[in-house]
Amino acid sequence: MKVKVKQTIDQTTQPSPARRSLLVAAGATLAGAGLGLPVLAQAQSAYPSKALKIVIPWPPGQATDLVGRALAMGLTRILGQSVTPDNKAGAGGMIGTDLVAKAAPDGYTLLAASSGPITVAPLLQPTPYNVSKDLTFIAMAGLSPYVLVTAPDFPAKDAAALVALVKANPGKYTFASSGTGATAHLIAEAFNAGAGLKAVHVPYKGSSPALTDVIAGRVSYCIETAAATMPFVRDGRLKGLGVSLVKGSAVTPGMPTLAAAAGIPGFNLGAWVGLVAPAGLPKDIADRLAKAVQEIMQAPDTLELFNRIAVEIDFKQGAEFAKYLSDTTTLFADVIKTNNIKIEG
Repeated sequence: MKVKVKQTIDQTTQPSPARRSLLVAAGATLAGAGLGLPVLAQAQSAYPSKALKIVIPWPPGQATDLVGRALAMGLTRILGQSVTPDNKAGAGGMIGTDLVAKAAPDGYTLLAASSGPITVAPLLQPTPYNVSKDLTFIAMAGLSPYVLVTAPDFPAKDAAALVALVKANPGKYTFASSGTGATAHLIAEAFNAGAGLKAVHVPYKGSSPALTDVIAGRVSYCIETAAATMPFVRDGRLKGLGVSLVKGSAVTPGMPTLAAAAGIPGFNLGAWVGLVAPAGLPKDIADRLAKAVQEIMQAPDTLELFNRIAVEIDFKQGAEFAKYLSDTTTLFADVIKTNNIKIEG
C-alpha cells in the first residue's frame, strides 16, 4: 500500500539554508537505508496497531469458547496487542456470527467460528448472514471427534458387528442424537448412509439425555462428541466402537476409526472450530493471522487444553480449509435432503 503524504509549508517559516541542508541529508540517509518516509508511515500504521477482539458466539465454558480464549491468549502473545474474548451467545451461535459478518474487515474483529452456525445452520434455516459472501475463513484450529457408542451389553462387540446386525434388521434398531439437525444427528445419518443402515432416529434435547438412554439400553446406539462420550467409555458405562476422524484421535487412544472398523472408506467428520473474519479482509492480514494460529496450535499449553476438552488439533488454512468446508457442507446437504431433515420448531 502506497501512502501519500501531503506536505503544507508555511512560507513565513521556511527553514534556514543550514537547516534545509540537514533535512536533505537526513532524508538521503533514510532513503539510503531503505527507510523512506512512505515506509515509515506504513510502519506506524502496521497491523495490528490497537487492541483486537474475538467474538465467541457461545456461552462461557463451551468448547468453542475455550478454544476462542486459547486463540485470544496466543494472538496476544504473538501479535503484541491485547486480544479480548467477547461472548455474544444466542440463536445457536448465529447472533455472534452475524455481528462479525457485519463488522469492518480490518482484522480487529474476529470470530471463534464453529460448524454449527457456519456449516449446519444455513442448510436448515435462514441466517442473517451469507457464509460464502460475508466471511473470510482464516484458519481451522481443530476438530471435535465423534464416537460411536452402545450400552456395554449391546449384542455387537465392534463396529463391524453393529453394521452387520443393524443392516440385517432394517427399521428394528434405534439411534439417538442431541436434536434434529444437530451436528451429531447429521454425522450419525452420514454414518448410517455410508454403512447402508436403516435405523430409527430418536432425537433428544441435548447429548446428556441421549447418552443416558443409550446407557440404559433404551436406544441402540449414538454418535456423539468425544467430550461427551469418553468419560462414560472410560468408566465402563458405554462401549466405544469407533471414532469419526479418518486418522484416529489422540483423545480416543486405541479406538479404531469408523472408516476402517465400519467399512466406510474416507469417513472423516467432526465439529470444526477455527478463526474467521469479515469478508474483504486484506490477504496480508489473513496470512499473518493464519500463521499465528499455526504457531498457537504447536504450543504445549494449547496441546494440553485441546486434549482436556477432547478437541483434536487439525490446522488448515487457505484452499485446504475452504475445501474441507465445501466438502463437509456438500455431504451434510445431501444427508439433509436424503433424510428430509427439518429443524424442530
